Amino acid sequence: MAKEKTQKTNAMRILEAGGIPHRVNYYTCDEFIDGVHVADALGQPHDRSFKTLVTTGKSKAYYVFVLPIEAELDLKKAAKAVGEKSVELLHVKDIRAVTGYIRGGCTPIGMKKQFPTVLHQSALGFDEIIISGGMLGAQIFLDPRDLAALLGATVTDIVK
Repeated sequence: MAKEKTQKTNAMRILEAGGIPHRVNYYTCDEFIDGVHVADALGQPHDRSFKTLVTTGKSKAYYVFVLPIEAELDLKKAAKAVGEKSVELLHVKDIRAVTGYIRGGCTPIGMKKQFPTVLHQSALGFDEIIISGGMLGAQIFLDPRDLAALLGATVTDIVK
């Protein structure tokens, strides 16, 4: 058993402190490509595996979107969901400065600030979904209803 892989992230600490049931899975990640590659390598279903994307609105505010790993964010639907005229994806080089997380380890829980968050409606079709654990090589399994409640997330259709 790999004891060196038990590092806890902000996301894990927040879930524990809130008494929110969850499981953590650690895996070896030498190079992050995307969530599809991770799910395939670990034999996990794509429809239950969710990625976290951060956007900037026309107002310069930040928004977080949690959607299935194979889906593409519909920027018009996303903007409408957060009441913005338009949104655009945050540049990769800015992810750490805005969220405190790195690409591939970005999770909607425990960012530097709590930004308005939208969870894709398909998540509610499952008792458990998989999101990033807050660092490369870590995943969190939890009930999407608990995630939405914790984040005060809006749940709607945001994909193409």
